[in-house]
Amino acid sequence: MSVTVRIPAQLRTLSGGAGEVALDGSTVAEILKALDAAHPGFGARLFDDDGKLRRFVNIFLAEEDIRFLDGVETAVTDGQVLSIIPAVAGG
Repeated sequence: MSVTVRIPAQLRTLSGGAGEVALDGSTVAEILKALDAAHPGFGARLFDDDGKLRRFVNIFLAEEDIRFLDGVETAVTDGQVLSIIPAVAGG
């Protein structure tokens, strides 16, 4: 099943400038692994050395923060949109 992943501007150098990519998988984890396989470097930006999603990386499935669902094990369905939103420091 194909899921659209929205790439933030800060990470588009890893996706060849693309703001969105379509990937296949049945969970958020599978989609993020497919993203790293298709565009190497994403895994290191999204996951820490223990394989856990970095605290400053927010992932939304449609309008829902996956932290309030099943985390990276959240199931996805064909046509859904996954958004990567890094927390930004500022004032």
